[in-house]
Amino acid sequence: MRKILITGGAGFIGSNFVIYMKGAHPGDRLIVLDKLTYAGNLENLKGIKDGEGFRFVKGDINDFELLDSLFQKEKIDIVVHFAAESHVDRSISGPRSFIETNINGTFTMLEAARRHWPGVADAAGKRFLHVSTDEVYGSLGPTGYFTEETPYSPNSPYSASKAASDHLVRAYFHTYGLPAVTTNCSNNYGPYQFPEKLIPLMIINALTGKPLPVYGDGQNVRDWLHVEDHCRAIDAALEKGRPGETYNIGGRSERKNIDIVKLICSIIDEKAASDKGFAGEYPLDGSRTSLIKYVTDRPGHDKRYAIDCKKIESAAGWKAEENFESGIRKTVDWYVENRSWWERIMSGEYMDYYDRQYKGLAKMPKTQS
Repeated sequence: MRKILITGGAGFIGSNFVIYMKGAHPGDRLIVLDKLTYAGNLENLKGIKDGEGFRFVKGDINDFELLDSLFQKEKIDIVVHFAAESHVDRSISGPRSFIETNINGTFTMLEAARRHWPGVADAAGKRFLHVSTDEVYGSLGPTGYFTEETPYSPNSPYSASKAASDHLVRAYFHTYGLPAVTTNCSNNYGPYQFPEKLIPLMIINALTGKPLPVYGDGQNVRDWLHVEDHCRAIDAALEKGRPGETYNIGGRSERKNIDIVKLICSIIDEKAASDKGFAGEYPLDGSRTSLIKYVTDRPGHDKRYAIDCKKIESAAGWKAEENFESGIRKTVDWYVENRSWWERIMSGEYMDYYDRQYKGLAKMPKTQS
């Protein structure tokens, strides 16, 4: 039985990874550590109960005494480190928490692992897998791809904090022999994603007739990765990744932001046209594209990200299985079927943030164009 500590395991990607691991490796013991800030939600793990194969711990990755106790009592073999502040907009308006969590928290995690894993030679079966982002590489032009050799060039407090944590992980491998692996992924989407991110925000607003705020001209390009493909990639990196190495994970699904918004609108319009019950639950006169509203671009908005993921495909035998069109339809379906999940979120602290972020945009008429 491997004992795996999963930080941030009640968040979007972390909870999907926990669910994936329970199915793929039922013999493992999973210890989930999450502070349960605004984006952490125990409801994401409601089908998993504490017992021999699972334990949930509410706590902060900056709490060294807690980490030390978990490593000692649980005899941790593997760390999968998701815990992070991750929203670029929030990092612009309030960068301090990104420094505290993403840099200081990762440092504390590394120190706890170093204390209990004395070095590569004595750390058979041990892994510290640090989950990071392609945003550390900065912005691409209209062509080309990020590779593992691309120089770091972060352009937001969020990406700068993740770049710093990546460098710490690398340094702990080279300096202390900590058996660390880093993965840098492209934009994720899928179940349980917090509604501040592009895809869930647009799905929920399109369903409920609220404006669809698109930054700038909507031409910014991202490479999209379904979260279940990402979970499989992390599993592959744990199994076959080499300590000290970095692996880029992408979905080979580049899309312009405006094209994604229009696709979501068309999917929901189709549902409304073919299902009277759906149309009655989510009424709107005309197409959802009438809700699109271009808003002032955010500072330092990177124009394009795209990942070359040949290294993990070759080294670990992983390949994305979900194409964007099928994945986005599954994602829309999930949010339709889990209305109670996002309604509880949208009724609380998040809506206050949304109103501040878009300066009253959520209160504009449903047909705003």
